[in-house]
Amino acid sequence: MLKAITQWMRRAAGGPTPIPEPLWRDTLEHYPFLARLPADEAARLRRLAEHFIDRKEFTGAHGLEVTDAMAVAVAAQACLPLLHLGPAERPEDALHWYDDFVGIVMHPDAAVAPRKAMDEAGVMHHYDEVLSGEAMHHGPVMLSWPAVQRAGTEHDAGYSVVIHEFVHKMDMQAGGADGAPPLPRGFMGAANAREAAAHWYRTWAPAYERFREQVVMAERFGAPAPWLDAYGATAPAEFFAVACEAHFVQPQRFATEFPALSAALRALFRQP
Repeated sequence: MLKAITQWMRRAAGGPTPIPEPLWRDTLEHYPFLARLPADEAARLRRLAEHFIDRKEFTGAHGLEVTDAMAVAVAAQACLPLLHLGPAERPEDALHWYDDFVGIVMHPDAAVAPRKAMDEAGVMHHYDEVLSGEAMHHGPVMLSWPAVQRAGTEHDAGYSVVIHEFVHKMDMQAGGADGAPPLPRGFMGAANAREAAAHWYRTWAPAYERFREQVVMAERFGAPAPWLDAYGATAPAEFFAVACEAHFVQPQRFATEFPALSAALRALFRQP
């Protein structure tokens, strides 16, 4: 059973209702990767988050009551990848990346989703998958509230389920999620879209294969586990999303371990 929240932000004549200062300050202080933003970027993010909440509908699953603090925590993290994608005078224009959906469903714990997969012998297997988040193509985003709260709070961990699911949404703008999102004009000096896509592939494909090998060596042979979340080894789309989490949550560590990917993501998100 789903329980919808009473929306606390309604569009006024001059735009969305501002996020109260104490609530915004508490949100930034809870998430270290938001707390370290320069004042001008934090103000830009706040404006984005206000417009985000004005356009989205939060729903609590299994009786969960979605509070103002929960909505702002999600909005702030979801808007972080968009921080430099809109014009300075109207940063909210970048929210077009999320125009294919309205609903955000919050769960009180991890969700269990039934899955099925066919093996090489043609046998169909049914199983349950435990999820902390999921983004549907042209559909809602599901998030576990405890997972949302954990973002960036574990020592040296590049984790944010919100960023993970919302960059999936950005990836899906070019079709299905495949780890190759739409690239900006002139991406890393490319003369055209084909050249940009080729550059992206040459950068990401070998990095993904190396990461998969690291995960296999760690899981099967006891080699040191990679710092990046091993879930990224399951598919190129997941590698992209996991990399984006780390890029925003632990940018210095990510740039040290994946310098080429860090440069590509800074160009994708137009970070100065």
